[in-house]
Amino acid sequence: MPLSGTILVAALLIDRCIGDPHTPYHPVALLGRFVAWWGRPSAYRRRLHRIAGCLFWLVTILLFTLPFLLFDQLVRGYEIWWFYLLAAPFLLKSTFAWRSLEEHAFSVEEGLRSDPDAGRSAVSMMVSRKTATLTDEQVRSAAYESVSENLVDSIIAPLFWFAVLGLPGAAMYRAANTMDAMIGYRDEREAIGWFSARADDVLSYIPARIAGFLLMVWFCLRGRGRAALSILRRDAKKRPGFNGGIPMALVAGGCGIVFDKPDGYRIGDSLHSLEEGGRCVIAAVRGATVIFSLLLILLSLSSFLLSGDILPLIPLI
Repeated sequence: MPLSGTILVAALLIDRCIGDPHTPYHPVALLGRFVAWWGRPSAYRRRLHRIAGCLFWLVTILLFTLPFLLFDQLVRGYEIWWFYLLAAPFLLKSTFAWRSLEEHAFSVEEGLRSDPDAGRSAVSMMVSRKTATLTDEQVRSAAYESVSENLVDSIIAPLFWFAVLGLPGAAMYRAANTMDAMIGYRDEREAIGWFSARADDVLSYIPARIAGFLLMVWFCLRGRGRAALSILRRDAKKRPGFNGGIPMALVAGGCGIVFDKPDGYRIGDSLHSLEEGGRCVIAAVRGATVIFSLLLILLSLSSFLLSGDILPLIPLI
C-alpha cells in the first residue's frame, strides 16, 4: 500500500481505538485557545473587526499548519520513513474526529435516559443553540444534526484536504473550520468572524458534495435512496449556508426522521422518532466514512502504480 494510504488506515484505526484524548495540549485545544484570545470583538474598535478577522485568520492558518508542513518536509527530506510512519498517523488523526462524534451523541442519549437536564447539558457541548427549553426529541435532534453536519466538517473535509495537500492540507482545513465554529456567527462576532465563515464555506464546498454522494450511495444500498433524494431536493436549503443542509437533508430523508430546530427549520418527514432513528444516523455516518476511506486508499494505490514512484515503507539501509 502506498505511504499516504498506510497513514490514512493507521489514523482511522487510532481514531476508532482511542478517539480524542481529553487534554488541554491537544493541537486543536491549543488552536481553540488562540482563536478565543484574538476572536473577542471587545478587543478592537468596531471599524477594525473585519480587518482583524482577516489578518488573524491568516496568522492562525500559518501557525497551525507550519508544524505539519515542517514535519512533512523535513522527515521526508531526510528519508526517515520509519519515524514518518509512526508519527504521521497521529498528526492526521488530530485533524479529524469520527469516534468523538458518536461519543457525544451517545452521551446525550445516556443523559436523557437518566435525566432530561443531563441530556440538555450534554447536547450544549455540541451545539450553540439554547437548550434549556428543548423537548427530549429536540435535544436528540440537535445532537444528530451535529453528527450529520460534522460528517463534512470533522471527517470528509479534513481527509479530502489530506488527499489533496497532504498533512498540511488537513491541518489548514482543521484550523479554518475551528475558526468558523468559534466565531462564524451572526451576533456580535459577525464582523470579526465574517472572513472565517466565508473561507470555511469555500473549503467545505467540494467535501460537502462528496459527502452527499457518499450518503446517496449508502442509502441506495439500503433501499432508501429515493427518499433521501426527495428530502434533499425539498429541504436542503432550509438550513442556512451552502453546505450543511446537504448531509442533514440526506440523513433525515434516508433515515425517515425530522431535524427540528425551534424558530429555525424542520428538515425531513417523521417516520421514526429520533430515539429509534438515531442508530440509523450513526450507521450512515460510519458507512459514508468507510466508503470514502476505501476510495481514497484505492486512489492512492492507483496513483502509486501508475507513477511507478516506489516509496520504501521500511527504514532505508
